[in-house]
Amino acid sequence: MYEFRNLDGPLPVMAVVDERLSTTTVCLASKYGSRDDPARECGLAHVLEHVLMSAPVGPVPSFSEYVERLGGHANAETGLDRMLFYAQVHADDAEEITGLLQQAVLRPRWNDRTLPQEKAAVFQELAAAAADPSDVVQDAFLEHLFPGHPLGRPVGGTRETVEAFDVAAVAAGHHDRLLTAPLSLIVVGPSVPATADPLVAGVPAEALARLGTARRDLSALPDPGPHGPLPWPDEFAWVCAGARSVGNHDPRRPHFNVLAQLLGSSPSSVLYRRLRGEAGLAYAFQSWNRGYGETGAWRVLAGVESGNGDAALAVIRGALEEIAADGPKPDDLESARRQARMRIHTSVDTPLECARFLALRSGGPADWSPAAEVANIAAVGAEELRAAAAHVLDGWRAVVRPEAR
Repeated sequence: MYEFRNLDGPLPVMAVVDERLSTTTVCLASKYGSRDDPARECGLAHVLEHVLMSAPVGPVPSFSEYVERLGGHANAETGLDRMLFYAQVHADDAEEITGLLQQAVLRPRWNDRTLPQEKAAVFQELAAAAADPSDVVQDAFLEHLFPGHPLGRPVGGTRETVEAFDVAAVAAGHHDRLLTAPLSLIVVGPSVPATADPLVAGVPAEALARLGTARRDLSALPDPGPHGPLPWPDEFAWVCAGARSVGNHDPRRPHFNVLAQLLGSSPSSVLYRRLRGEAGLAYAFQSWNRGYGETGAWRVLAGVESGNGDAALAVIRGALEEIAADGPKPDDLESARRQARMRIHTSVDTPLECARFLALRSGGPADWSPAAEVANIAAVGAEELRAAAAHVLDGWRAVVRPEAR
């Protein structure tokens, strides 16, 4: 049985201790994301993530390579509102890797070789995403939902903005934004390594003193773009539809999460029965809710054949309208709640996913825990689902990619 702990210190630690585990997963979670970069430096956070994982650290050529040579796994990710740097290693290596991870992120060694190498990798990422309409449509949806706002910009930036970055710009982003954003450490393993204390790991006290001193610019959200007929192409296309929801720590967030399960891709969902089973209009689709600082985005992503787009959207809207008017049927509501709770359980039961799950929820109420999250999901009732569905319908927007030529 695992034990959930919150440890205070210069770097807050959220730990899941399970003596049965033979591996330790450590994750540094920063509340610096792509939204915090100026528009002219769109994509800098993502490039910085690449550089920090690949630059020399301590006595080793790069953090990622060293972890993999030990037989472990290392990776990082950048989102709109945060960055995650993580590694999973044998528990015997946990002390060393926990210290190295903190050094890699907080005390990088800048050089002229790593940046060009990682910019080339980012260019490949951007090219791959641009060639995949299911990726392109999600960026277009957020741009439509948050026009002219940092939340509507692509996380990876553009080839033009990335091309302009030099070592000085990346170092400035690290100094001015990453080192001043709130940071927390998540540990999942048989024990908490001593190097989870950043002072033990050799992180200078002056660097720790700057953490969390920045305040995110929560500028007013603009009105979403106008919603009109979609320019459907004469080929298979991806449509992304939904609306703004609520922030990551809003007490209503579980309502939108359960609504996503109620209209998700599981055979137990209302939308699966109607969109795939009864109407036969879509094979690949999914629904999810993502909270940010002051708002969120609830969406459905579906792949549709030529000529089926409007009909598929009508089925999705029809399901939402029925829920908004009458609420879900009791057995459908219970199924959706069970699905949402199971997502939490399966995340917590897998060490690497558990670390990511906790990292994405760090910085919330002090009494938050996975058990509290499960309890909040279990408490969602029909009235909350009616209100969430009505909220989505009120802000409904949809985009399609590719568009008609």
